[in-house]
Amino acid sequence: MKAFRALLKTEIGLSIRGMDMFIFAICMPVVVVMILGAVFGNKPAFDGAEYTFLEQSFGAVSTIAICAGGVMGLPLVVSDYRSRKILKRFKVTPTSPVLILAVQVVIYVLYSIVSLILVYGTGAVFFGYRLNGSWLQFLGAYLLVMLSMFSIGLLVGGLAPNIKIASAAASLLYFPMLIFSGATLPYEVMPAALQKVADVLPLTQGIKLLKAASLGLPINHVFIPAVVMIAIAVICTVISLYFFKWE
Repeated sequence: MKAFRALLKTEIGLSIRGMDMFIFAICMPVVVVMILGAVFGNKPAFDGAEYTFLEQSFGAVSTIAICAGGVMGLPLVVSDYRSRKILKRFKVTPTSPVLILAVQVVIYVLYSIVSLILVYGTGAVFFGYRLNGSWLQFLGAYLLVMLSMFSIGLLVGGLAPNIKIASAAASLLYFPMLIFSGATLPYEVMPAALQKVADVLPLTQGIKLLKAASLGLPINHVFIPAVVMIAIAVICTVISLYFFKWE
């Protein structure tokens, strides 16, 4: 436990110094909330909708940090540590390489939690946002989406032979999901054809799950998204553990 705390403290310091996650996981979601609130305010999400645009978008915006950490940050760190032989060196010490992965996951979980708090706080303070659904259901859905996205990151980082390929694969996953899944560009304003394309992306299903939880919609609205998130988490985790390359 002492080794975990020491490594966690060191890695958090390195992560904050790098500024990438601070910008994309902490600052960016808050900026998106401010823009959505300023542009759409308390307008209905669409004609006849009983929820405001911000209420519809809260679940989506809250996934930005998850996407940044799980799909982009995690695979690049894992691949970089492998290419620099850090994982290999840890094999000959009392500290297991698994500890490094656990520390990295905890760091991105912390980023996601801090981001969620800031996104909710910004919406509540400046635009009067309140969660319509159950916080317990929302946090459960948030955890499921987090596990799913992090499993994708571990899969990419675990299988990529070098950091260039890991970076290319992470970018191909990250940017389409960030832009077209509804995390930044609201799903409700997309043309019907683009919505069909967005439905293929894993994060879109996660956002549907979070949206239903935040709005208090019945569980039958999100049965398929929940199954998709669970399936992705299980499949990607099993594959990444089975084929993971330590060196």
